[in-house]
Amino acid sequence: MSEYISPVPMPALDAVAPEPFRGYYGMPMFVIVPTADLAASLDFWTRGLGFIDIFTVPDRLIHLRRWAFQDVLLVPGEPAAEASALRTSFACVLSQIEEIAARCEGLLPGSAAEPREMPWNSRELTVITPENVCVVMTAARPLDPRSPQADHLRAIGFEVPEIAETPEILNR
Repeated sequence: MSEYISPVPMPALDAVAPEPFRGYYGMPMFVIVPTADLAASLDFWTRGLGFIDIFTVPDRLIHLRRWAFQDVLLVPGEPAAEASALRTSFACVLSQIEEIAARCEGLLPGSAAEPREMPWNSRELTVITPENVCVVMTAARPLDPRSPQADHLRAIGFEVPEIAETPEILNR
């Protein structure tokens, strides 16, 4: 098995989010977000979604980041006409979903939908940013060892750890 290099922690109810990554690297992917108001966009992405400003070229570009490999470039331009025009996802941990929703709602009422449990074993929050970007914050949930997904993984040869007591969040 190869080395695990992701900044995303393994799914756990007590998973701790890594600090924003402040180093530099060749970005394997990034999102470019056109905005009519760089300052307002910077405020929403940093205070609402938890990104940091890596560097700014005044009036031309703002490079934002959360964890390693979660990069966004804000650039002057015409925002998307509708929210479905640009859609992207960023990993987070379960404990961040509610706090991100609250911060975004405080900054832009109506921007955050109710978090949802997804069939691929994650909890997701959809946020529409001031630029009409549909941002999905997705947190992996621990696998319930009693679930059909766990049975399937065992059947194909994966080891599925048992949990002595199944936490309430897994019963949703």
